[in-house]
Amino acid sequence: MVRPMTFPAAVDVRTAAASPLVPHAPLHAAIANELRRVRERVEALAETLVEDAYFVERYVEHLQAFDMIVQSTEENAAVLERLAQGADLHAAIAPVRLGCVQERLWVAVAGVSPAPVVAAAGGGAA
Repeated sequence: MVRPMTFPAAVDVRTAAASPLVPHAPLHAAIANELRRVRERVEALAETLVEDAYFVERYVEHLQAFDMIVQSTEENAAVLERLAQGADLHAAIAPVRLGCVQERLWVAVAGVSPAPVVAAAGGGAA
């Protein structure tokens, strides 16, 4: 069942100033905010659907997908936020709690960072 979750507030893209060290910080921060808006809309949709007893009874297994979408979206937004704040790739990816998301990110930067894949609890296929 979809459960309420608490996530950080949106990043103020005006304070994520570009610098020689993080030239794309404002873009990373803006994309993180967009992902969080998507997450909020998916959460609202899930809340609406769980109010319908027929839908819940018929599709209870599928409602878990909403939770994975919400978590995955937030994890990716957090990575972009950490990059916007100047974190290196390892520091940006290592805190990701969903193992499946973390693994895909490490694969994407395989030639850039030798960091190992860390399987986290709840690391199903998101």
